[in-house]
Amino acid sequence: QVQLVESGGGSVQSGGSMRLSCTAPGFVSNNCGIAWYRQADGKQREWVYSIMYDDRTRYANSVKGRFTISKDRVKDTVYLQMNSLKPEDTAIYRCQVYGGGYCHSDWGQGTQVTVSS
Repeated sequence: QVQLVESGGGSVQSGGSMRLSCTAPGFVSNNCGIAWYRQADGKQREWVYSIMYDDRTRYANSVKGRFTISKDRVKDTVYLQMNSLKPEDTAIYRCQVYGGGYCHSDWGQGTQVTVSS
């Protein structure tokens, strides 16, 4: 396993947009699935969006029509495009791999997203 690195977070106003990146060396290129999770202060971690080895995607109802996921196999990177952001989207966002034998990793440090009302 290798280190997962999230980036792209910051502070935006309600209604704004942001794109997060998950660099997952060796995982995307080897057909692991990648999922985005988020955890608000004092709350349990919540699943947000997943992309499978064959590019099928699934998402939480809370982000339907607002977030999209994509990946770049050459860069071993998965992106989370977040539009129409709401204060309730405020959280630390982390990515994780899933799938067969090679597809396992420790959690990365995450990237903080803060949406002001």
